[in-house]
Formats: sequence, structure tokens, C-alpha cells
Amino acid sequence: MTDLETPRTGNPLGGLRGFAEELRLDWRSLWRRPEDQLAAKVLITSAVLLIVYALWGRPFFVNANLPAVAGWLGWEADHEYYSAVPYMYWGVSSVLIRILLPVLVILFWIHGRPSDFGYRIRGVTSHAWLYLLMFLAMIPLLVAASYMPAFQAKYPMYKGALSGWSHFGLWELAYGIQFLGVEGFFRGFMTFGLYPRFGYLSLLIMVIPYALVHVGKPPIEVFMAVPAGLLLGYVALKSRSWVFGALLHWAVGITMDSLAIWHAGGFRP
Repeated sequence: MTDLETPRTGNPLGGLRGFAEELRLDWRSLWRRPEDQLAAKVLITSAVLLIVYALWGRPFFVNANLPAVAGWLGWEADHEYYSAVPYMYWGVSSVLIRILLPVLVILFWIHGRPSDFGYRIRGVTSHAWLYLLMFLAMIPLLVAASYMPAFQAKYPMYKGALSGWSHFGLWELAYGIQFLGVEGFFRGFMTFGLYPRFGYLSLLIMVIPYALVHVGKPPIEVFMAVPAGLLLGYVALKSRSWVFGALLHWAVGITMDSLAIWHAGGFRP
């Protein structure tokens, strides 16, 4: 077993000035090497954006203010898609908070290129077959999971999707846009941003908050988020892009919703 580097012990008798000096020196140690600076900036940004998204990016935020938000669209409570507004907001907020803001951080604080964080399409199609294989391997697992009562109670998350094709299509569009944010943030910004400092350990760091955002879903899905997140992150690093991961995630989501609707007996106009 290797020896672990332990933090320098501060002098509790040194008073506030001594503690402040210790804090200054330890803070400066975060910025010694370029990869340390990059990791520190990515982790600080990630912590802030995870909080922002949890507080203001999810559907429940709009649910609490639904009449006002729907009013901006000119929609009254009797509008056909009134109950879909929180989920439309969810898709937009996911892109703004989890893609646009990280890109701005990359450009203006990290001074890097978004393409180095997996924001690229060109040259990555050689790995498309692997994502297709992963999706095909998931289908039997999804079919088996769809028989669980917890699965059927959870999906589709927008219950209006049971009303017909127009609601289903609107929901899946918002759902897919939301998955762009998921993959862009976790498999893009976090994974690629931490890799220069931590190597493949960046996957283990990324998967911790990724698994936690699944809390509230069926337990089996929460636990499966760990290996799924690690695999998606690994393939993203190998392909230098997270984009196909978003398409895979979306395809899985559509399949899960379709299975849940099938178990419910189909659409209910």
C-alpha cells in the first residue's frame, strides 16, 4: 500500500492570522500546475451548476409557478399543453445550465476549446456502432424492468404523454433536449475537464453526482446509473465526444416510455 500524502497540520494556537496564512498557502497549491487549475475550475463550476440546476432547473420549480410561466406563453389553464410547460422548461433549462454555461466557462475562464471537452461531431461516427450495440444490449433489460410496478408508476414522467401522439411527441422532444444537457455536463464538461488531472479516475468522480441525480427514480435505475455512467464516460473519452451518448440516452428514454405506455394499455385520449 502506498503512503498517502497528508495535509499540513495547522497550528491551532496561531490565531486567525496563522489560519489565514495556512488557508492562503493551501489554496495556492490548487493552482500550481495547468491540470490542477483546470480540475479546480471544473469542480468549482460543477458544484455551483449542480446546485443551480437542482434549485431552479427542474420541473418542480415551474410547477410551483405554473400559472405565471404559462402566462408568458399566453396559455390559460385550459390550454391543451398547459401541463407540459414544466417539462418544456426542463429541456430548455438543462441546455442553458448544463451546456451553455459550461461552454462559457470553457471559453472565458478556462480559456479552452469546447471541442476538447467532447463538444464535437466531426470524426466521431466511427464509434456509432458501439452505441448501437449498447442500445441493443439494453433492450432486454428494459423489457424486464418494465414489468416492475415502480417502473410503470414512474414512466412516462409526463403523464400527459399517455393522451396521444402529439403529447407523446412534445414530451419526447423535451426529454431528448434534456438528455443533451445530461451528457454534455457529466460526460462532457466534467469527464473531459477532470481527465488531464485524474485520468480515468475522472469517471469515478463524475459518476458520484450523476448517480445522485437519479435518486427518486426506481432503486434499480439509481444503482444502474453507476455502471451506465462509467461506460458512457469511457466511450465518450475514447470517441472524443459525448453527442452519441446523448442520442443513446434519448433512445433508451423513448423505449422506457413506450414500454410503460404499452403496459398501461396504450394511449388514453
